[in-house]
Amino acid sequence: MGEILTVSTATPTRDAAVRLSRSAISAGIAAGGQITGPVGSVFWHAGEFGEGEEWVVSFKTTAVRYDDLEAHLIEHHEWQNPEVTAVPIARASAAYVEWVERVTAK
Repeated sequence: MGEILTVSTATPTRDAAVRLSRSAISAGIAAGGQITGPVGSVFWHAGEFGEGEEWVVSFKTTAVRYDDLEAHLIEHHEWQNPEVTAVPIARASAAYVEWVERVTAK
């Protein structure tokens, strides 16, 4: 059983989150994605303090496909330097792991 990851990014709109999700999942580099939002965001960007709303997308993929997913998200994201982070799943049902591995297999 391989390592399963939750990979997250944020977008400025729900439509952007849906587009990014569809493109990554259609490409077979993520098994699924969940969109949450809007969420409040407070941040520093380009030397300026900001506040706003974002939509978070959490993708399900394998450690083997992480580099492909990261590259895809950066290439297709409308922000120049989007946050893309990954967290390993410590435990998951065997059926869930099999699904993620099967859907994202090269």
